[in-house]
Amino acid sequence: MGQKVNPTGFRTGVTIGWKSRWFAPKANYGEFLVEDERVRRFIDEKLNQQPPHAAISCVEIERTREEVKVLIKTARPGLVIGPKGAEVEKLKTALENLTNRRVSINIVEVKNPDLDAKLVSDNIAEQLKRRASFRRTLKQRAEAAMQAGAKGVKIQVSGRLGGAEMSRTEHLILGSIPLHTLEADVDYGFSPSFTTYGVIGCKVWIYRGMFGDTPSEEEQAAAAAMTRARRRRERTGGDRQGGGGGGRGGRGGRGPEGGVPSAARPGGSRLGSLKPAQPVAHPSQEQAPAAEPTPAPQQEGQQQ
Repeated sequence: MGQKVNPTGFRTGVTIGWKSRWFAPKANYGEFLVEDERVRRFIDEKLNQQPPHAAISCVEIERTREEVKVLIKTARPGLVIGPKGAEVEKLKTALENLTNRRVSINIVEVKNPDLDAKLVSDNIAEQLKRRASFRRTLKQRAEAAMQAGAKGVKIQVSGRLGGAEMSRTEHLILGSIPLHTLEADVDYGFSPSFTTYGVIGCKVWIYRGMFGDTPSEEEQAAAAAMTRARRRRERTGGDRQGGGGGGRGGRGGRGPEGGVPSAARPGGSRLGSLKPAQPVAHPSQEQAPAAEPTPAPQQEGQQQ
């Protein structure tokens, strides 16, 4: 049997940091560990599982002697902060009552949600809950991640897909996923989808390149802002500017780029005989009109 290792745990402490950063004596270690899990579960149920659906990607916790610092990474920081910071204050008060300690909250925005495995898996789980087609959902999310700059995507769903009687596993792979390369930045996310006919598990692996050559935040933001239609226009724009042989005009003369214009087709039919177009001379090549011949003078003998 294949032994699967969580990519996040495999790289923790080697190429990525810990999500809980604190030290505690042996007597308090278990208490703090359970408290961290309570904090993460509370934030997930309050902000992710119900409105406002703030798309929380990760919750990191730091502890000092006086307070607990909570760092929340979200794709929708405005929903977490609220008008004039009202929602943050409510969340801070709830966490202080939960932990009986002073809490400070810091909000960090996720620049490109399509490259975050947790957010992608949450999106797939939500669509499966709404009875969407799982094949189309997997294809859409995988292509969106690849267009956002990912070098490889793997998505796997398992359960009663489409409400079938027998559960099965389906997966989709685009690009490459170097799971055993510690220098590779492979993000992993898991989300369960609680449907009316059972629970469907959604796993997502996203390979974002090596840790040394990851793109900057500005490049990721620019890739996220570029839409699919704009990419298609930029990809095909150079071919259409090439001349009459390319583009739509070169195939049947249907466009202004080249070929025979529609006015030259008799009756607008493509099967009609085409009239050869008359050559048009360049203005510099136009010749001056020929002079009119002058009549010859009549001889005197022919005059009457």
